Amino acid sequence: MHRIGLLGGMSWHSTVQYYRGLNMAVADARGGHASAPLLIDSADFAEIRALQVADRWETAGDVLAAAAQRLVAGGAEALAIATNLMHKVAPAVEASVDVPLIHIADAVAQEARLAGHGTLGILGTARTMQDDFYRARLAAHGIDVVVPDPETCRTLDRWIFDELTQGYFTDPARSDFLAAMTALQARGADAVVLGCTEIGILIPPAEAPMPALDSVDAHVSVLSRFCLRGELPAASRAAPVAG
Repeated sequence: MHRIGLLGGMSWHSTVQYYRGLNMAVADARGGHASAPLLIDSADFAEIRALQVADRWETAGDVLAAAAQRLVAGGAEALAIATNLMHKVAPAVEASVDVPLIHIADAVAQEARLAGHGTLGILGTARTMQDDFYRARLAAHGIDVVVPDPETCRTLDRWIFDELTQGYFTDPARSDFLAAMTALQARGADAVVLGCTEIGILIPPAEAPMPALDSVDAHVSVLSRFCLRGELPAASRAAPVAG
């Protein structure tokens, strides 16, 4: 199998989902005592969050790039950032190493295409919903994107950082996210992306009022194929994979 390096801890609640999901996928495929060969560099999210708030994205990129280099030095054959928002600094991570970074938006796009979805609503942090780093990546796969109105973006962003990334999953937050899904569907989205890695804990896809793609599930699905067979999604073919 191929060893994956996870840049985790942003937040640790979703990193747990990655660890569980990857090991379950490998166990299902191989049986017995098989488990995923993983390396995890878990960040102090308080440090990362302070850089986000201060808009110090270059420094945040340096922090993740250093973590990526540690993972590669430890034997990682591909990397994954276990959070949607920090893909804003994915170019800095990619430039720092000579192994592929398997991008979460590529995984979401691949799973959307397999399910026949062409227009995706995005829910996540304000920057994930509004900045180009995520939407443009989906558009490169031919996916149309719908995002909430600015006030809804601010509301969901507050829920994510005031509650979800701190391990709180409450009914008021759930209500606002469900309402946002319904609004996106009314504006033409045929599926919604749970584009913050904690949203799927708050609202599992089966409980959404419309087809929902959990970004963690999509990422884990693609990562497990790399782990088992060395496969990369199309837009991540940046470096050769041995074996």
